[in-house]
Amino acid sequence: DVLTRVSEFVPEIIEFVQKIIENGYGYVSNGSVYFDCATFDASPNHSYAKLVPEAVGNLDALVEGEGGSIRRIYWEGLELFSGELSVSNERLKEKRNEKDFALWKASKPGEPEWDSPWGKGRPGWHIECSVMSCDILGSKIDVHTGGVDLKFPHHDNEIAQAEAHYKHDQWVNYFLHSGHLTIEGCKMSKSLKNFITIKEALGRYTSRQLRFAFLLHAWNATLDYGTNTMQEAEQIEKLFNEFFLTAKNLLRYQGAENEAFVKWGSLDKDLNAKFLSKKSLVHEALCDSIDTASALNEMRDLVKETNIYIGSCRQASRDPNQSLIKSIANYATNLLKIFGVIPDDSTIGFPLSATGSTSAGMEAVAEPFVTALARFRDDVRIVARKEKVRDILDVCDSLRDDVLPELGVRLEDIEGQPTAIKFVDKEVLLRERKRERELAEEKRKAKEEARRVQSEKQAAKEALKRIPPSELFRREPDKYSQFDEQVKSRFSSRTWGGFDWNCGRGKHVHSKCFPFFRPKGNPDARCSRYKSGRRPTQEATEAVRAAGEGVRRMDREPT
Repeated sequence: DVLTRVSEFVPEIIEFVQKIIENGYGYVSNGSVYFDCATFDASPNHSYAKLVPEAVGNLDALVEGEGGSIRRIYWEGLELFSGELSVSNERLKEKRNEKDFALWKASKPGEPEWDSPWGKGRPGWHIECSVMSCDILGSKIDVHTGGVDLKFPHHDNEIAQAEAHYKHDQWVNYFLHSGHLTIEGCKMSKSLKNFITIKEALGRYTSRQLRFAFLLHAWNATLDYGTNTMQEAEQIEKLFNEFFLTAKNLLRYQGAENEAFVKWGSLDKDLNAKFLSKKSLVHEALCDSIDTASALNEMRDLVKETNIYIGSCRQASRDPNQSLIKSIANYATNLLKIFGVIPDDSTIGFPLSATGSTSAGMEAVAEPFVTALARFRDDVRIVARKEKVRDILDVCDSLRDDVLPELGVRLEDIEGQPTAIKFVDKEVLLRERKRERELAEEKRKAKEEARRVQSEKQAAKEALKRIPPSELFRREPDKYSQFDEQVKSRFSSRTWGGFDWNCGRGKHVHSKCFPFFRPKGNPDARCSRYKSGRRPTQEATEAVRAAGEGVRRMDREPT
């Protein structure tokens, strides 16, 4: 709740640095003040780099933490040069140890500067965070947050500064480091041209969908912003929204008089047991390092179970338990309020507008009129069906599909029950209608394409039937490369030699039926029709044996 500016805390920073020097953990060098990491680490009450001790010798990270960068030049595998791009050699010589970091820097020409006991200068890269947080919260902090890339050296240096100033060994009780954000699996950067601003993201998706995307990932894990991530966020938003709309319609349809004193049946008891179980699992997930992803998954399962329960009640021709549905809807709404997905002033479910404006007042005003219109439409449809007046049914469908969506109202016809009334954001309904029409058009085109392909296949099949047997083999040059003239002439008829050589297995002689066609690796091969007795006579076999080699070439040799 407190917004701090470094420029307003320069006096406090100077006082904080002076105390570190007095405690023996800082030293002045050429107008700058550096933190003495070796002295601090040698103290029995302190240790440097508590968060990432293995990174102490990482020179690149240390220099980057000071606002610089490392340039290395190699030639044939040998390092010829290694140095800081933004830190002069004079500054490097000012340090007692390369691990030491600046608490106060003497300003260069053109840099911001303030007067200090050590000359004109400016705060170091880490000191302002320790000073401002301690000024507001005191000498100890319970929870400290930040990105995972700030663990070392920034947060480790913050810890060292505060503990050196207050002479204690525990400045922060808990650190929470959030994961990185990547774009389609890559680090977001302007050089890769995958840099997306919040404004651009909100142009594609709603703020609610973006919040769901964050909630569906562990806070300390990498979040990959991409198509798959946002599709999952859109799906879970739609699941919750449809459940809330269904619940409100049921509560509106059944009325308050049915809420109490209803005997619970087996379906009600089963759903209530699942509800209690899911509430317990959600609590466990949130207690386990604020695992919002698991909590949402448990809630998603609860919503699905509730939808199944509502469907089962309809099949059994009974009303769902109003009190139970209301309890589940209120629980889901309150949980999403905690997550920041639903405004605090909402009753059940999401507000009508995706921007977060309230909807309870609008629904309350429009509900009686829309309900009256829906019931009148139900009566008209019953009469039109009975009298088989198709034109009236079409007008009723047009009211549902074309007119009411423009007003933010969705009607859902349910067989044997009054039409469900759902108040939805107008833009959402128009997008749904557009998508439904696009899907219908795609389905129509797919059917036309399937009919065309089937027609072409049938035409090709008919054309194949008109090809003479003597020309059939020549249409497959990839299979047959040589043709014997005698065999060609004799095989111009399928019944050559007084026998149907086709044998029903294809449009050419089937090699498994006759000895001289059998593959050399499988001399006993026979097709089922040969084994069943439908085979050529001995005379026919002897007559064709002379042409066997020609037939083998025709049927077996590759191109």
